[in-house]
Amino acid sequence: MLFENQTIQIAGAQPGFDFPVPLTEKYRPQSIESFIGLEKPRAIMRKLVAKPFQSAWIFKGSSGTGKTTLAMAVAKAIPAELHHIPSQECNLATLERVMRTCNYLPMTGFKYHLVLVDEADQMSPAAQLYLLSKLDSTNFPPNTIFIFTCNSTDRLEDRFLSRAHVLEFSSYGLSQDAAKLLEAIWDKETNCAADRPNFARIVKDSANNVREALMRLETEVMAAV
Repeated sequence: MLFENQTIQIAGAQPGFDFPVPLTEKYRPQSIESFIGLEKPRAIMRKLVAKPFQSAWIFKGSSGTGKTTLAMAVAKAIPAELHHIPSQECNLATLERVMRTCNYLPMTGFKYHLVLVDEADQMSPAAQLYLLSKLDSTNFPPNTIFIFTCNSTDRLEDRFLSRAHVLEFSSYGLSQDAAKLLEAIWDKETNCAADRPNFARIVKDSANNVREALMRLETEVMAAV
């Protein structure tokens, strides 16, 4: 997952309450522009947000590259009514229920439905077969956008892949920006000028996985304060 490097936005926080949250949530991006890296997926999603249309997308990439978080940012920007289906719940019964909802107008204040299926490569064969018919142009639910996330497309049928736009998510080339992000977060979270960790090393040891790097940084912050 790739995180915002400026404004702190805490999901679910309530005025008057101070609930501690992990850094991975505290610095989770809330908008398309608040990501580091992902230039191509971000550019394409900006255009989709500007002119939404019925479509299916596959966000493919390793864990921690921001696939789910970017999908949620897209839903917020459209704005779209979000139907988030975790991989373990992506079965025929769940999909039929969500599709019935998508055949109605979105809730007040929303322009589209956005169906987000995490780890789509782990869905049941029956669920994938059901979606094949729904992603066909003649049976596509109205005012609906599908976003499927996965680490690999090996378990997805060619027929399924042919019905969706595939976007590759990569952490390549973001090590410098990620290190700067960790440094900025360190400065926000601590008053410790001495014994600053090696931010570039943390990013490297995390293989440019910003979510993992933030978790490593969190242990350093806890040791410093």
